[in-house]
Amino acid sequence: TYATDLFDASTVAGFAARFVRVLEEVVADPSVAVGDLEILEPVERSRVLEVWNDTAHPVPSVTLVGLFEERVRRSPEAVAVVFGDESLTYGEFAGRVRRLARHLVSVGVGPESLVGLAMRRSVDLLVGMYAVVEAGGGYVPVDPDQPAERNGYILEVAEPVVVLTTTRDGFEAPAESSVRVLAVDAVDVAALSDAPLTDADRTAPLRPSNTAYVIFTSGSTGRPKGVGVSHAAIVNRLVWMQGRYGLTAEDVVLQKTPFTFDVSVWEFFWPLQVGARLVVAAPDGHRDPGYLAAVMRARSVTVAHFVPSMLAVFVAESAVGGISSLRYVFASGEALAAAVAARVRSVLPGVSVHNLYGPTEAAVDVTFHEVTDADVVSVPIGAPVWNTRVYVLDARLRPVPVG
Repeated sequence: TYATDLFDASTVAGFAARFVRVLEEVVADPSVAVGDLEILEPVERSRVLEVWNDTAHPVPSVTLVGLFEERVRRSPEAVAVVFGDESLTYGEFAGRVRRLARHLVSVGVGPESLVGLAMRRSVDLLVGMYAVVEAGGGYVPVDPDQPAERNGYILEVAEPVVVLTTTRDGFEAPAESSVRVLAVDAVDVAALSDAPLTDADRTAPLRPSNTAYVIFTSGSTGRPKGVGVSHAAIVNRLVWMQGRYGLTAEDVVLQKTPFTFDVSVWEFFWPLQVGARLVVAAPDGHRDPGYLAAVMRARSVTVAHFVPSMLAVFVAESAVGGISSLRYVFASGEALAAAVAARVRSVLPGVSVHNLYGPTEAAVDVTFHEVTDADVVSVPIGAPVWNTRVYVLDARLRPVPVG
């Protein structure tokens, strides 16, 4: 009875047949431990271990910098970034990034060095982030609103060459830290070239294997744990996302995820690799469903991400039903309840809902699933992304059957 509440008839029949076969094996040899019995059928084993995990896909050996610069070359006059009343074309944004990157190189930033970003959501944050990777370094988010003790520990572990902030945010390094803090809106880079950087301009050649960013998670020991992700790893994730969902120059992506959360990485970089527009939400805007709905309508946002608990609050907002531009809603970070997914599809009938899952250590996401009418009890986390294999194991680390 329990099984028929959760699964369709064919799945239940499969469970029953499997159960009978296992019982027959136990009767034939009562000395065998139940845990040693082979539960997977041969065809199923092949499907689980080989077919579903056949995700090999060629990905160009490039960096985040290479993908961005190629788009700037193609679309210099297109609008790239919007924040409040401020708007920058791809060419304007790239010029600011390159000048700051040259300054960062002059203070020692390069491949396998790190730079802290201690500022709130803004165009300056985006310029600083892109400038770090353009210079060859890896960026480290440092939330100015987090306790000083946590931020001090992050700086102690990461040992950044410099920490970027703004005069508005006014981040100050802890007294015990000797790291230099630089306000990006106060440093004069006007005399520096806005041409693309080459390896000759950097302290060392930039390679796909170099670190692109380090995000500190909550950790399992009570202290933040830094996870370094290479250009190659995050490029695989972003190129897969473009291959799967296909943004165009007409798309508008809302950047609202705090940059200390790894989902923010695809929000920051994916749209500006494909010619789309990035709308940056106000610093605390991600907490206000009314504000988010207003921004989506005003800016014709087509792509947005939500943590499922916030998504539930968002779709309860009366103004959400008036958003006609949205075509993709992504959810990750928590289990996506079937009722919440169904509510989104009801309130926004033209939207497809996608459940993503993955740990920070594996470059944001490792599985994906598009919600369908069949997802009435639970929403699966789905199948693996390109060049990724996924295994569901029992307590003995043996593959388990589907379902």
